[in-house]
Amino acid sequence: MSRFLVNLVGLVLIIGALTLGLAWYSSAPLVKHVQASGNAGVVRSSSDAANILGTPSISAAFIDQVLTHYGSPAAGTGKALYEDGGMYGIDPAFALAFFWHESTFGLYGAAHATKSLGNIICTPGYPSCIGRFRAYSSWEAGYLDWFRLLKSEYLPRGLTTVDAIIPVYAPGSENNVPAYVSAVKQMVAALRSGRMEVA
Repeated sequence: MSRFLVNLVGLVLIIGALTLGLAWYSSAPLVKHVQASGNAGVVRSSSDAANILGTPSISAAFIDQVLTHYGSPAAGTGKALYEDGGMYGIDPAFALAFFWHESTFGLYGAAHATKSLGNIICTPGYPSCIGRFRAYSSWEAGYLDWFRLLKSEYLPRGLTTVDAIIPVYAPGSENNVPAYVSAVKQMVAALRSGRMEVA
């Protein structure tokens, strides 16, 4: 009889523990994480997929992994790109997507020589240019100028989305605007999901 009671008490304790565990699990908030090498970062809703404003959605380490993956001459500068984005309130995933679309991270075109993230047109009085584009002493200096440009010339005009920025940034007279918009959005989505390439 005492063995029966011991077993019964043990069973009651197990059922109680299971009940408490289920109650905790059902009340715990669900947190969605992106699984990616280097922690891709915060998951964002599709409604803000084109809005450049916000906190970083990818990490500095992941930016470096992407640059290294492509053999970019800017490899190792992920921390600067990440911190500049945070300082200006612009998600660095967008900067990285522009960099990818403009020059495959500095591998091709004028950016290889200018160290420019986004092939910014040289303006009167700008201290250093190569051809028609601004040139920089380092990739980090190029990143900073790109963020400054968006913060000072685009955001005050209410241009905060890829759809609104690109027709001004890369006008249709020189670019396929819909293709550019689509490419940047696709790359941002890929980066936020931890992928380094557009599927």
